[in-house]
Amino acid sequence: MKMFAGFIILLLAAIPCTAITKVACIGASITFGHGIDQREVNCFPAQLYELLGKDYMVSNYGVSGTTLLRKGDNPYWNTDHYQMALKSLPDIVIIDLGGNDSKLINRVHLSEYEKDCTDLIQAFRQLASHPRIILLLPIPAFLTDTTQIYDRVIVKDIIPRLQRVAYTEKVEVVDMHSLFVDKQNLMPDKIHPDKEGATIYARRLYELIKAKRDTSFNIFPGIPEPITVSSFYGYECADFTFLNRKCKVVKPKWSAIKRPWVWRARFWGHEPQADIALLERGFHIVYCDVAELFGNPEAISLWNSFYALLTKNGLAKKTILEGMSRGGVYAFNWAAENPKRVAAVYVDNPVLDLKSWPAGLGRFPVSEKEAALFKEDFQLTTSTQVREFKGSPIDKVQEIVKGHYPILILCADMDEAVAPQENTMLFEKKVKALKGNITVIYKQGFKHHPHSLPNPTPIVDFIVKAAGM
Repeated sequence: MKMFAGFIILLLAAIPCTAITKVACIGASITFGHGIDQREVNCFPAQLYELLGKDYMVSNYGVSGTTLLRKGDNPYWNTDHYQMALKSLPDIVIIDLGGNDSKLINRVHLSEYEKDCTDLIQAFRQLASHPRIILLLPIPAFLTDTTQIYDRVIVKDIIPRLQRVAYTEKVEVVDMHSLFVDKQNLMPDKIHPDKEGATIYARRLYELIKAKRDTSFNIFPGIPEPITVSSFYGYECADFTFLNRKCKVVKPKWSAIKRPWVWRARFWGHEPQADIALLERGFHIVYCDVAELFGNPEAISLWNSFYALLTKNGLAKKTILEGMSRGGVYAFNWAAENPKRVAAVYVDNPVLDLKSWPAGLGRFPVSEKEAALFKEDFQLTTSTQVREFKGSPIDKVQEIVKGHYPILILCADMDEAVAPQENTMLFEKKVKALKGNITVIYKQGFKHHPHSLPNPTPIVDFIVKAAGM
């Protein structure tokens, strides 16, 4: 992104054109490999070639210090490498530009960023090779000098613009920022990855390039009209009403062959990094609003119909359920009734006993508003009925374990809203006693918020494995 400009093209294979897929890596100093020992063989394009093998040619067109902005202090547009990349007629184009655009000197031109990015995409799209185009979101910058590459600008100004372009131009986008948000140790100068960081780049891109894709599947025609389509972090999201409930379906740029999907139980769009990473991998993300029914029979009936709608229109017969906080009740209560329809459950600081929350019969006081809804939903009219209530996931462990699906729980050990001892810890103990498949990641020193993980890789890996990919 900075430092000296390197003008070396790394052509990493020399075999007949008819036998290879040409990959063009467009970018600044991270692509070039600045600061990496023996960068010619250790930069991420070189490592990507080693992973892809002889059927690919990976060309490094990175030029240090360049911007995507035409009016930036060092536009990529003006380089010989840009022209060489076009002339190479690539089959795949990876664009990793944006960090240098966050410098103070370039921020005044950010209103033109989307147009310049769109024009760059169109320049490659119009080639006779009609390449697959992949945008990379810039990795974090850990610098404190706000006049230089500045992470706040990357997050607030650059990334949203790239996601809007990905949506309007229907190109793939990969969230590299989340993959590096906890990797400052791999960035010696706080902006450039070292060799190990370049390996993370290469492996993620290898996984993307080699993934088996279904580019023809489109679930939207099967969704009840009317629908409204908008952007969900660069992906098409259909909003519609089904059985008088608000619903959403986000479709990936291409579907994984098995058409896997993640069913967000509650709090749509909150801490979306895992959902975004799964969209990159060909998962659909869906939502059916049954708030605030707390997983009662009405909620389960509505979800049964929603499940039937989605599977009838091509999604996998088994779903991955995702629930944050009270979403854990919705997810597990449905799973207990539909064990053969569940591939996995991932929940985060989950409510697993409605007597603990919201009823307040445990460590923490009652949540008055939610407790009133809970009693109404389950037709509980006396305090005795509340104390004897057996409709929470904590009461359905035997039914849940019979599903034989893996369970992942993220649990903050200092949760001040949902007592871990009465929810996750007790649930984990009961599941393990019945030989169930459960993994709990305890977040030491954390409270109820924030949910998820800044780098969602452990969550994503769990779900990808559960989906059989």
